[in-house]
Amino acid sequence: MFHDLHDRLDELVIFRCLEEDSVFHAFHQLLRITGENGIDWWVRKAEFYRFVNRLYQAHTDNWTEYLTNLVLSAETPCTWFEAQGLCVPETMLKSARRELRYLSKMAAISSDMMKQHYFIMGYGEFTGYEGLQPDWYAEEINLEILWFERLFNINKYGFGIWAKYKMFQMKLSDMSDKGYTLKPVSSPDAIQLRELVGYDQQRKQVVDNTKALLKGFHASNILLYGSAGTGKSATVKAVANAFADDGLRLIELSKNELHLLPELLEELNTNPLKFILFIDDLSFQENDDDFSALKAVLEGSISARANNTVIYATSNRRHIVRETFSQRAGDEVHRNDTVQETISLSERFGIQILFDKPNKQLYLDIVLKLAEDAGLQTDTDTIILKAEQFAMRKSGRSARAARQFIEQLCCAEAQDSESKE
Repeated sequence: MFHDLHDRLDELVIFRCLEEDSVFHAFHQLLRITGENGIDWWVRKAEFYRFVNRLYQAHTDNWTEYLTNLVLSAETPCTWFEAQGLCVPETMLKSARRELRYLSKMAAISSDMMKQHYFIMGYGEFTGYEGLQPDWYAEEINLEILWFERLFNINKYGFGIWAKYKMFQMKLSDMSDKGYTLKPVSSPDAIQLRELVGYDQQRKQVVDNTKALLKGFHASNILLYGSAGTGKSATVKAVANAFADDGLRLIELSKNELHLLPELLEELNTNPLKFILFIDDLSFQENDDDFSALKAVLEGSISARANNTVIYATSNRRHIVRETFSQRAGDEVHRNDTVQETISLSERFGIQILFDKPNKQLYLDIVLKLAEDAGLQTDTDTIILKAEQFAMRKSGRSARAARQFIEQLCCAEAQDSESKE
């Protein structure tokens, strides 16, 4: 059985890329060694341990789950055609079905099955389960059904790295022809919309615009501006989390990477997913080269903006370009034209949303909601009193101050509880 399966896996065409994965390759080699005659027992044992080590190094003991994730996120010739909106050739689909049946058999091989095979073949070291050999978990699975469901809903699930991760960071790179790489965020901020208190109307505008993007309608670029700590960035990340399963991905980039926006938009243009390009804490100095790069993208350059992307930027100021009185009173002949250009960048965002500093009632609403979510035992009146004192020390009320206050109160309660024990 194992030798025959190894031979079938040698014939992979659609899923040949799986061999680049070290865990898959180790298991493939284990099948080969296990199925061949005349191989020394110690060689078989070494391959067995090598595979288990690779699987454990991948932080799992579930072989079926690991291989399933690998198959479903693989970039194959079929996913390329589907991503381009083209009909996948029937010859490729036929090959994919055949290979997925073999991969399903591979995914179902457990350590118990492997040990039983060794026992039957007379390799005395594996006699039942007495040897305390390392184990892995596996179960029956139909990868054919799962993969084709993903393929024909590629605009929802994505492919390759886009299927595995939901958030990315753009990084400058001299090693890439494009001048940048997209680094997956393995542990993204998991903030949810339900955790955010207040600013409901502002948040609704972001949600509605994002829904329009996902439905393929016209969606606007958004500037979220206002007081620090009011939840502007949290809103963008919460929206990205809320719609990740609907095919939304977030790419965060800094001001220094704005000159690469045209290249990034070109790359994303043929991707079936939808993207938020997130620029946090945006501001410019006068004569900043990156100002022109963003302005060109917002206004529309020779390369039209991809209809699957929006730019969401946050700033503590509506007029994103920093300007001094002395600069405004400069000696340029057409100074007014320059002034209008620098202060009007925000107007080039289709939607501008103000997150103003919260009043006392909103601040306390945020505090009490966070206290409830955290399960604090401190009575409400005490929380309100301490929250106001904390805000005074922090020089003002904000959602950030509310969260910091609750974190400190949680720590104090935990220490108090520990001391009583």
